[in-house]
Amino acid sequence: MNCEKIKKNISIRSVLQSFSFFPVKENRRTAFYFALEREEKVPSLCVDFSKNTAFDFGTGRSYDVISIVQQIKKCSVAEALKYLSSFNLTVHIERFAEEIQSETSYRILKVEEVRHPALIQYLDSRKVSEQKKWVREVHYELNGKKYFGIGFKNDSGGFEIRNKYTKICLGAKDVSWISNSNDVNNEVAIFEGFFDYLSFCNFESQFNLNCDCLVLNSTAMLFKAQKKLNEYQKILLFLDHDDNGKSVALKISAAYDNVEDCSLIYHGFNDLNEWLVKRKTN
Repeated sequence: MNCEKIKKNISIRSVLQSFSFFPVKENRRTAFYFALEREEKVPSLCVDFSKNTAFDFGTGRSYDVISIVQQIKKCSVAEALKYLSSFNLTVHIERFAEEIQSETSYRILKVEEVRHPALIQYLDSRKVSEQKKWVREVHYELNGKKYFGIGFKNDSGGFEIRNKYTKICLGAKDVSWISNSNDVNNEVAIFEGFFDYLSFCNFESQFNLNCDCLVLNSTAMLFKAQKKLNEYQKILLFLDHDDNGKSVALKISAAYDNVEDCSLIYHGFNDLNEWLVKRKTN
């Protein structure tokens, strides 16, 4: 595979996450990270997600995904290409499309209980229709056209929007905290997406549903929750079985005590919802 294709189609965000680098400040197109090879209090590495490149204001050096791996691993181009060979080539295209959609002009028209047959059918296909109380039916206008989807609200008032064809965020990207616990049961369960959280809610007899829950809505949002996670005596991880999920699981396990990786429950599946769909389909 040629270098240009790798530079364009492997997400620079995913590469940085694989080395446990996460944004300190972020908007929809760009983010600031701490430098790759030096300690600093003010982040100086600017990452442009639309161009899939990075620029270090401290050194004046520009990076693509290959040179970032070279810089961090202190390796040759060939070794960097070998490292990148395990990454999904469609990740950058999909995530950038999501970010571009979320940045364009939109207007929320109506938020109500989920009633539309197409959305109920979609929840049924994901085997979580019993949990529709946690989501809303959101009607919105995007670039002059009207749409609707399943909406899951984050802590900044934005909505993660999903339907059979759409995966976008309307408004600011953020995590979603769900508080259920008391002082006696000081646990938190962490999920990447809200469909995994809804799947978790289906298993009252198997899981402890009295714990607090954190939906990241994107692994890149972990930095927004790191301080609060210190308040919990136990952290339960229900993350994806992909490079991002594994990287975040390692980062959390290294930073906090008493972390339990619950992804073994759905071993062989990418995430908790995929496992639930297969289990209920059989």
